[in-house]
Amino acid sequence: MSIQSDIQARADSFPPTMRRVADAILDRPQLVVDSTITEVARICDTSEASIVRFCRAIGFTGFPQMKLQMAAELAKESAEFGGGEPGSYGADISPSDTLAEMVSKIANSEILGIRETVDSMDFDVLRNVVRKLQRAKRVVLFGVGASNGGAQDLAQKLLRIGHVALAFHDAHDALVSSALLGAADVAIGFSHSGRTTETNAFLRGAKNSGAYTVAVTNVPGSPLTEHADGVLRTAVRETTFRSGAMASRIAQLTIVDYLFVGVARSRYEHTVQALKSTYEIVRELRDDRH
Repeated sequence: MSIQSDIQARADSFPPTMRRVADAILDRPQLVVDSTITEVARICDTSEASIVRFCRAIGFTGFPQMKLQMAAELAKESAEFGGGEPGSYGADISPSDTLAEMVSKIANSEILGIRETVDSMDFDVLRNVVRKLQRAKRVVLFGVGASNGGAQDLAQKLLRIGHVALAFHDAHDALVSSALLGAADVAIGFSHSGRTTETNAFLRGAKNSGAYTVAVTNVPGSPLTEHADGVLRTAVRETTFRSGAMASRIAQLTIVDYLFVGVARSRYEHTVQALKSTYEIVRELRDDRH
């Protein structure tokens, strides 16, 4: 996972001093590359010792290691996206942006989200979740707002190949369903922040009922992960102008596709026939004149 994505995912859990450092780096990542530890401490109105503590909190031994890694990360982004100010590739939309700049920023944010989600993927967890889905008696899915899209999409895909899968819009219905699950069932909760009250209640209820539980979230160690047997992490950079929220949805749908294809490929001939049959049954409802 990139330094920038990791900092953003953890930012809400930082104390005020470390949050100032996080905000300064997220606002201008090049600051780490261009500045000394003394300069960064002054800009963030803190001490050099606090900068070192911040570096250690995100997995580095100290400021020099973070500086070196950030330089490599920004160089990689610059090479991938072809110019632009370093660290601007997942940037927020500004009022002065042209339509072309807006489109480019959204596209870059979504590309970064997919790439960094793949880079941070725990394939052992993914493999185990796929196995659980293959054998599940029922699959129940839930998310709130934009995160509900991933739940609905996976349920629809699994239904197309003959699995019993339900995704709920209503939190009460989701909670009722979670209370009736058992050891042969799988429950998946989608929440970018991992703090959505309704999704946490749903996954907690499913775990208490004995189901195998999965959290799809952007934040490691978030409350949702406490109720999960398996955690599938997205890695996107949220922004205040919703381009990040769009990227989080794309990253969740990417994980949905990994899960669906993982399940589908285990019974390839059955899957092909099921997709053909479900396509044929609804084809007569299409009006070919349009």
